[in-house]
Amino acid sequence: MANILAVDDNIELCKLIRTALERDGHRVETRLSGAELTEQLCHWADCILLDVMMPGEDGFAVCRRIRGLTDAPVLFLTARTDEASVLEGLGIGADDYIAKPFRVAELRARVAAHLRRQNRTPVHRLVRGGVSFDLSAREAAVGETPLPLTRSEYAICEYLALHAGQTFTKEQIYEAVFGIDGTADDTAVTQHIKNIRAKLRAAGVPEPETLLKTIWGVGYQWKNEG
Repeated sequence: MANILAVDDNIELCKLIRTALERDGHRVETRLSGAELTEQLCHWADCILLDVMMPGEDGFAVCRRIRGLTDAPVLFLTARTDEASVLEGLGIGADDYIAKPFRVAELRARVAAHLRRQNRTPVHRLVRGGVSFDLSAREAAVGETPLPLTRSEYAICEYLALHAGQTFTKEQIYEAVFGIDGTADDTAVTQHIKNIRAKLRAAGVPEPETLLKTIWGVGYQWKNEG
């Protein structure tokens, strides 16, 4: 059971989301505008669903405002699935997006996958390529410098680092990290990788592209130190 917050200006869609996710035992709160999303609600929520095209404060603006208040996964609900919009959403800290119109089964599966990942409790540490991973706290650092990764960025790093030297397609990464078929979500993985490399560089990794490598025509690989 988790606390789910859905923000969408379509009242009928809010009712649909509430009914679907309450069926899985979750507590669901809905709001019709970004202005109604308070700091208290952000702290309460274990997962946040955000419509993108809302009057007033749109979903992107809401995500920018709340990302520093919560590390709960943020999933955009959007009819704007052009690459530029998807990249913008993921670039400001969202974890995933669900294209409208969506099937109820897909909504339930996506939410469940993000909650499963959020609730993992590994109990050991890992160091790969100068990056240390606290698999219990799900945090990473370069030396003494913390890496400010989102949950999705961290999960991708952890997965690739645990399998250093192996190459995975974007579809395989998405499925491994989120637990569902990622055929349609190549763009999400690409943008997360871009964000990760930028944060590695800012933390002092001089050539992050040689650590988190692109294997052209195939996918991505964490460098094998052995």
